Parts: sequence; structure tokens; C-alpha cells
Amino acid sequence: RFCRRQHLTSSPRSPVTANTTSSHRQQRGSSNSVPPYIIYGFVVPLTGITAASVYAYYSCLDNVPFTHRRRFLATTPQWEANMGHEQYRVLLKKFKGEILPNDHRASVTAQRVGGRISAAAQNCSRDWNATSNNKPSVQSKFSPSPYTYTVVRSPEANAFVLPGNHVFVLTGLFRYTHNEDELASVLGHEMAHNLARHAGERMSEGLLLGVISRLALIIDPTGILFSILLPAQTLLYSLPHSREHEVEADRIGVILASEACYDPTAAKRVFSRMKEDAEDGTNGNRAPPPEFISTHPGYDTRLTFFDQWMPDALGRFNKDGGNKCRAIRDEMKRARRLAAEMHDGKKGRGR
Repeated sequence: RFCRRQHLTSSPRSPVTANTTSSHRQQRGSSNSVPPYIIYGFVVPLTGITAASVYAYYSCLDNVPFTHRRRFLATTPQWEANMGHEQYRVLLKKFKGEILPNDHRASVTAQRVGGRISAAAQNCSRDWNATSNNKPSVQSKFSPSPYTYTVVRSPEANAFVLPGNHVFVLTGLFRYTHNEDELASVLGHEMAHNLARHAGERMSEGLLLGVISRLALIIDPTGILFSILLPAQTLLYSLPHSREHEVEADRIGVILASEACYDPTAAKRVFSRMKEDAEDGTNGNRAPPPEFISTHPGYDTRLTFFDQWMPDALGRFNKDGGNKCRAIRDEMKRARRLAAEMHDGKKGRGR
């Protein structure tokens, strides 16, 4: 009886069980489908934004002159120049009272040497754009603004350049630049930053890093991920990239100096003196920090690179059998002699 009763009671329930299983499958199938509002409200816009971002990124890639490094550059030369002009006005106010007059011998020398370097930079920029495959929007072209050279009385040995062609030289630098060839190596380095548009590159990368930082806060609102990302980004990306910019400026600066007929070997003399002072602690110099936490490469690194680049630089300096630079350097001597005579004449009249 027990067996018959179980058979009788189970047989009519089997169709119900089958129907129930099929209905569960349908419900599961319908629950696994993505609602249209998710597709059209989230997936499609996200896909479009991603595609547009990738296109914008690759459309802003170009090559650095001479080094051929591929980099992201989203700014225009005019925008960079406007930023430089604004900062230039701020610095003029900051250094007011310490700026040497334009007819001061140091200012005249900086203008004379800088004029030759800037002319070489213009020629190199034009030749590079004529032979490169860069789009016109990202080509490495100078601002049309004329160069300004501001010499500031300061014990600090430094020089820097702003977008818009504004060069600042602090008089402490003359402890290490004993002649025009050595000053040209420093000014060539600074103008190389403008030729390579390093300022625009830093601004462009700042936009990307800002987006990444915001995404980190969206993913982790507690800020823990952001607190890890910020120092890691500085140590692993920003500092190495800054050192890369300095090495590129050294490389291009040597080219500019040699093209302007200044002795390219002078760069090694300047940095060798700086290295000696840093090691001895003289002239108020302190030992530089370890290279991996510095914005600039170490002196030994830079001197090693100069050795690698010197054959090419000397080839440029001595091209055409050295006749071109021989004639130009004779003109430089006459210009220096005339400048010295004018300076002595003004000094005598002042007495």
C-alpha cells in the first residue's frame, strides 16, 4: 500500500513540477538580460567617451625634435606663449630692483650670445618641421615673440626660460661660465626647453594626471587609493620625466650651441665646475639629493651623456672644414672688442 499510495500521489504532481521548472528558467533568463536603460544610458555613452578620449590622445602625439621621443602634447604654442607672458610680468615685479640695465656688460653679453643661439634654434625648428611627419597643430615651432634676456643680480647660479621666449639669467651663474662659449652652453640648454615645448608637455600631462586622480577618488571615495597614487606618481613618473626633459635639453642645447658656432665642449667645463663645488660644498652649494628623488639628473650622468653626444656636436661645429665657424668666431671677437670699448668709454665718462 505504501508503494501504491506514493505512486498515485506523485504521478499527478509531475506536470506541475515540470511547469514550475520551465517558468523558473524563463524568469532566470529574463533576469539575466540587461535592461535597455543600462545599455543606452550607461554603456553607449561610456563607449563613446572612451573612443573619443583614445582618438584625442593619439591625435595629440608627436615627436620631440632630434631625440624622436614620442609624447603627448595637447597645448598650442600660442597658449603656451600667453602663459609665459603672464608669468614674465609677475617675475619682473618680483625681481624689481635687482634687474641689471640693458646696457650693463652682463646684459649685453647675454643678449649677444642669446641672439645667436635663438637664431640657430629658429633654423633648427624650421628644418625639423620640414623633415618631420608631425601634424601642423603639434609641430615644434617657436612663438613669434622676440626673445627677452633679463639678468638678475643674485648669488644663485641659475638660468631659466619661460614660454614666449623669456630668458632669465641669475648673476651667480657667471661663477661657472667664464666665457661666451660656456654661457652659450647654458642658454642653449634653456632655449632647447622651448624648442622641445617641454612646458606645454608638462601642462598636457597635468591634465591627464588630474583625470586619473579624480578617477581614483571616484573608485575609492575614502581617499586611500589617492594617497597611494600621488606619491607613486611623483616618484615613478613625474620625477623621471623631469630628468628626461633635462637630458633632452642638454642634448638639443649642445646642438644649438654648435650650430651657432660656439664650442660644444664648453658644456662639460661648466658642469664639471658645478660638480666640484657641490662635492666640496664651496660657494654655498650643497650636495645634490640622490638622483631618483631629484628633478635633474646627477652631474656624472650629464657628463657621461655629453661624452656620447660630442662627436655629433663637433661634427656640426667643424662642418665645411671649419670655415663657416672660423669666420663667425672672428666676428664674435670683433663684437666683444667693440662691446668692451663701449663699456670702457661709458665708464670713463661716468668718472
